[in-house]
Formats: sequence, structure tokens, C-alpha cells
Amino acid sequence: MSTRRLTEQVRIVGSGLLGTSIGLGLREHGVDVILGDVSPSSVQLAIDYGAGRPPAAGDAPGLVIVCVPPDVTATVVATELAAYPDALVTDVASVKSAPLQQLRELGADLSRYIGTHPMAGRERGGPIAARADLFIGRPWVIAGHDDITYKRAAPIEDMILDLGAVPIEMTAEEHDQSVALVSHVPQVVASLMAARLIDGTSGAIGLAGQGLRDVTRIAAGDPSLWVQILGANAGPTADVLKKLRTDLDAVIDALDDPEASGARRIIAEAIAAGNTGVARVPGKHGQDRRYSQLVVMVADKPGQLAQLLTDIGEVGVNMEDLRLEHSPGAQIGLAEISVLPEVEQRLVDELELRGWKIAGAFA
Repeated sequence: MSTRRLTEQVRIVGSGLLGTSIGLGLREHGVDVILGDVSPSSVQLAIDYGAGRPPAAGDAPGLVIVCVPPDVTATVVATELAAYPDALVTDVASVKSAPLQQLRELGADLSRYIGTHPMAGRERGGPIAARADLFIGRPWVIAGHDDITYKRAAPIEDMILDLGAVPIEMTAEEHDQSVALVSHVPQVVASLMAARLIDGTSGAIGLAGQGLRDVTRIAAGDPSLWVQILGANAGPTADVLKKLRTDLDAVIDALDDPEASGARRIIAEAIAAGNTGVARVPGKHGQDRRYSQLVVMVADKPGQLAQLLTDIGEVGVNMEDLRLEHSPGAQIGLAEISVLPEVEQRLVDELELRGWKIAGAFA
């Protein structure tokens, strides 16, 4: 028996990563999902993957979800509001103030519109990268406004909960300021850092470790999409970047003359402030807590990682997080295991007894 909350027929406009993933997730709950896209091949691929069906005569969606690029979001939302006068319409664009303002200017019926934004994605796009579980445990912002009632918008929350996400209410302005800090500026910083690698020698690039990979992981984003996102959220993003520039200028000045009075303090305080900031990033289950890390050497052979995870389970220690790094030029990998600080030493002792080599342990 289905336990789904959403009872409406759903129309999804846009069959990229988000649209197809939403369709896949809702179909698992038995929701009737209609797919539409300006690209016939893209929508057919999403249909082939099972994310929904083509439009048919008699369709009467109660909920329309617009999953198109930010620069056309408002136009498509307005079209859908006019085409389905009884439907609630939402979008999943990564900016919220601009579409809302554009819809006001277009004279759209805002009593049936509310913007949302799932904080989920992948480095790859398109229907082929879609996953039904993409949103599980992820925040999904509902950007409320005064023209729509909470009761009218209830199907949006039903959809979010059915997809396993966590609904979070914000105004459009609060959302845009928040994503500037936690998403848009990190994208710019990652891209700028990765761009410095273009002029790096092969020898320098060969020294790259997990730190560089962590900093630049999201630099593979689609330039055309990010031009739209950053342009639509230019003000909040520029505000954060200006503060970052001030901090960067202070560190540069200190490094230009590290023997000057106070230079080392500036550098130390910059690094310490980073410690404080990263400690605020929610970890597992959204908790603000620090874990201890063990770095275990794993031979690059079939079954070794599986054996390590089995041994950790047999010891009775819960693994909070796992990261893998390959050692350049060596047939080993480094598994960074995060655990609660109170069980760190016991896990080290038990793994060493089982023959594992601990490359490092730190809180």
C-alpha cells in the first residue's frame, strides 16, 4: 500500500537532471507523472528511464513543476499558469527573487505559484544522470510570498516529503542570500582555483592530493548554466565575494612581508577563522559536531575496501563518513574514516590487530 502524501496528477516541464529525478522519485510512489520538454529526444529519454509518460488528452495536472534554466523560468511558469488554470505551479530554479519579480511584472496569477529549490545535484546533468533518491535527506527550500496561502501550497510540501527531502521555509530574498554564501560563491572560488592549474607544470599537478580535489571538485560545472545563475543572483554573490576579497587582500599583504609586525597573526587568524567556519557545516543527520578521522592504508586489490568496512562493522564502531584517495604512483589507497572521538582509539587498536596499517589518526 502506498504511503504517499501527494494525490495530484503531476506535470514536469523540463527533463534534465532535476526534472527526471523528481519524476523517477514520484513514480516510485505511484504518482501519475506527465513529462514535457522543448527537446523531443530529451523527454523521450526521460520517459524511457521511467520518469513519466507523454501528455495525453484529458490530462488535468494539479501540480506543475517547472525544471528549466533560470533565464526562462518565469516565462515557462507564466505559460503553465495560463495553460492549467486549476493547477498549482512551482519551479526548482536555483534563484528565487528574480523569477518572482518577473512573474509580478508579467501579471501572472501568483496565488497559484510558489518557488522552490532542492539543494541537491550532481556533477553530471541530463536525464541519464537522474536518480530517484537524489533528494533523500537534502534541504528543499520553499520560498513563500504573501500572494499564496499555506493551504494552497500544501501539495508542494507533500511532494518534497514524498521525495525524502526536508522542506525549509524562507523568503525569496533569504534564499538568494543563503545560496550565494553556500553555493554560488564556492562555485566561483572552485573555478578560479582550478583555472590556476592551467599554467601548472605536469610535475606540480602530479603532486595533487585530496585537498586540491576537495577545493576544485565542483569546478566542472556547466559554464552556460552558471552564467545564468550568477547573473540572476549577482548582488548577493558579489557581496560575499567582496568580503572574501578583503580577507584575501589582508593575507596577500601579510605574505608579501611575513616578517612585518602582525603579519603572522593575520595569517594565523585567517586559518583559525576557517576552523571556526567549517565547524558550523552540518555533518551527518545535520548535526553540528566534529568527528575524529583515521587514515587507513588499503591495498589496490579487489575486496580490500569491502574487508575494511566489514572489520569496522565487526568491531562494533559506527562509521560516520568515508573518503577515498589514491596515492599517486603507488598501488595503495587511503581511506579516511570518520568516527566519534570516544571510539577512535579502540578502532585504531582493533584494526591494527587485524593487520591494517594506520597512516594517521587525528581529531
